[in-house]
Amino acid sequence: MDVADFKFDLPEELIAQQPLAERGASRLLIVERFGREFVDERFARLEQFFEPGDLLVFNNTRVIPARLHAEKATGGKAELLIERVLDRHRALAQIGANRKPPSGSVMFELTTGTKILVEGRKDEFWHLRLVDPGDDWSGLLERVGHMPLPPYIQRPEQSGDRERYQTVYAEIPGAVAAPTAGLHFDQGVFERLDEQGIGRAFCTLHVGAGTFQPVRVDQVEAHQMHPEWLCVDQDLVDRVNAVKRAGRRVVAVGTTAVRSLETAAESGTLVPFTGDSRLFIYPGYKFRVVDAMITNFHLPGSTLMMLVSAFAGRDTIMAAYRHAIQQRYRFFSYGDAMLIR
Repeated sequence: MDVADFKFDLPEELIAQQPLAERGASRLLIVERFGREFVDERFARLEQFFEPGDLLVFNNTRVIPARLHAEKATGGKAELLIERVLDRHRALAQIGANRKPPSGSVMFELTTGTKILVEGRKDEFWHLRLVDPGDDWSGLLERVGHMPLPPYIQRPEQSGDRERYQTVYAEIPGAVAAPTAGLHFDQGVFERLDEQGIGRAFCTLHVGAGTFQPVRVDQVEAHQMHPEWLCVDQDLVDRVNAVKRAGRRVVAVGTTAVRSLETAAESGTLVPFTGDSRLFIYPGYKFRVVDAMITNFHLPGSTLMMLVSAFAGRDTIMAAYRHAIQQRYRFFSYGDAMLIR
């Protein structure tokens, strides 16, 4: 398959630069799998599309303020995007600079002067270590880090982004991008789902910076996914299996929940899983767990476009995106949502 088959033209003005004042005020496009009928709805009416006993599975990762501004020993400026905190002193990161720092060099975080040793590079990520044993990455990021807004949000970070670029149920720190399908849920939406007898459960997948990396190959099958850490525990496995036995639906809230569940079921049976996943879902993939999904609108040619195309059919997804563009839906992280069922 050609990566070009998953691209589309998007008017720039449809890329949402700001979140709506109310999370549940987003629009919702209803898409039938492998169909061509689309219904324009409101996210606040989400409960109307499920039955009692259905289970929504959310990703409870929490976005860390992973962006730091630094200075190299030569005086040049650098931007660090922490991909993963390995322990108190070690982290993986992307480094944005005119000239990449050599291994063994020291950088200084601009606000605090914290010394950061560049230990070396593997693939796209640099290994960084805090020089002072009294420093720790989590504390440094919380004090002076900036929220890692996606590159297509062309404005400076605002104070409200620390809360708004975060789901209301975010719990486990570690992501450098939000599981954006969950940004639409607020207390009112949850209350209406509860009244309908619709269950909820949680997995964890720490979304990595690779989610925004362009696919740099021409053929889909040649692409390699970045590893992302996830956890599907025994409680979630038991609840999913019970829902399946009862003949109800498992609904993944976001592509990260999809990848978590499907990773845990790669053997053919859903089992607990904790560790890194490189699962790449594209057309031809056989879904083992997920019956429906809630998702935002994704970047042209991205692996997420391939995932939703695998779930609903490429022709259906491309037609749905044309419809969304015609109807002026808001796209990407702070944009509107779709329910594929």
